[in-house]
This record gives sequence, structure tokens and C-alpha cells, in this order.
Amino acid sequence: MAKVISIVNQKGGVGKTTSAVNLTAGLGLLGKKILLIDIDPQGNSTSGYGINKRQLRLSSYDVLTGSASIAEATIVTEFENISIVPSNMNLAGAEIEIIELPERERLLKKAITAVRAEYDYIFLDCPPSLGLITLNALTASDTFLVPIQCEYYALEGLSQLMSTVRKIKLKYNPLIELEGVLLTMYDGRLRLTQQVVEEVKRFFPGKVYKSVIMRSVRLSEAPSFGQPIQYYDKKSRGAENYNALAEEFLKKQIN
Repeated sequence: MAKVISIVNQKGGVGKTTSAVNLTAGLGLLGKKILLIDIDPQGNSTSGYGINKRQLRLSSYDVLTGSASIAEATIVTEFENISIVPSNMNLAGAEIEIIELPERERLLKKAITAVRAEYDYIFLDCPPSLGLITLNALTASDTFLVPIQCEYYALEGLSQLMSTVRKIKLKYNPLIELEGVLLTMYDGRLRLTQQVVEEVKRFFPGKVYKSVIMRSVRLSEAPSFGQPIQYYDKKSRGAENYNALAEEFLKKQIN
């Protein structure tokens, strides 16, 4: 039975999709069967795995609106052990379409139930907002993972995210827990980075990954080639960082 994990931060530009693509690729290379569900209308995880967003037959939009099952919308990628439910701009209108549906916050959870037995982990790449799509993701998830950029405003808005999660825990999903916090765009030479790390550790005691994601040109280039960093440049620092994260993630599952 797959563990379901949302990758979420309502602040954009924090490395959320980069982490969704490259963490899942790292886990796939470690032999874990992964389903990545892209529920961001921008569809960057979809293109990060080399799938053309403009040529989709079915997408996460169809899953959320009830016109397709997850199995029908899933694409088996060319990358080891990775399948994806893709996304495109159709999803942008989904919140308006599903708002009147009964149990609208549980649509994704119901859809995922049918395929949980087929994977080791199911990851949800959430949009940079706390709307109805993200509510669906958090209601469907066992845990949530938060990427945080090592910059001055790192914790801005996170209190809002945690407040939203507390409400979801009370009303829709009492079992959801924080999986971990990932520090991205890390530059250990900067004093500011160290200050941010200390602040984040204070805010999330015992939940910050030791593995950090350093700034990397190769990491920025990989999506335009439709490949995770482990395939685009397996000897790069970005590949090393995400492989280390994948290993740390799996060790935490055992403990």
C-alpha cells in the first residue's frame, strides 16, 4: 500500500517542482515504484519528465472532475520505475468546476484509493496556493513535505500553511503529519543561509532533512531537456544532492 505524500509550499520559486521531479527519480533509481501526480496547472513536473503538456489525452484535470480514473490518466515514463499523472492549463479551471460537487475536498483521495496497492510511494506536486486543489491533496495524503528556499523570507507564509494543515487535520484528515522540510538553493558560504537554517530548525524541530539542495546551473538546465537531473547529468552536484535526499527519505521510513 503506497504512502501518499504532498509536496507543498504556497510560496512559488522554492524548488517544489524541482524536488518533486528529482526526489521521485532518485527513489525510482533505488528500486521504488513511484507515481507522481502533477496537480499544478503549470504542469512543470509533467514537462520535467519529458511529457508534452500540449498533447495530453487525459490529465489530472480529468481525474479531479471525474471524467477519468487515475489508471486511465497515468503515463508510464521512460525513466526507471516512474509513472506520472500529467497536468496542463486545463486544471486552472478545475476549482470552479468542482466547487459544487459533493465531498469536493475528497475527490483526489477517492481517485487515489484505486491505485494505492500498485506503488510504493505516490507524490502530489501541489500548486503554489492553498486553494481547493491543494486541500484535495492534503486530504488525500499521509504526510506533506515542505521545500524552503534559503533566503530572507524563507518562513514567510509558512505559518499560514501550518494553520491550513491544522484545520485539515481537524476536519478532513486527522492522520496527516509533516514528512520533512527540505532546504533548497543552499549556499553554505553565505551567513544568511546559516541564519535561515537555524530559524527553520527552530520552527520545525527534528523535521529538517540533513540533505540540502545546493544552487546548481545543471539543476536549472535539466527541465528544458525533459529529464530529471540524475539522467541529464548523473555526476552533477544536483544529482548527488537529490540522490542523498532519496536515501535519507527511505531511511526515515524505516525508523
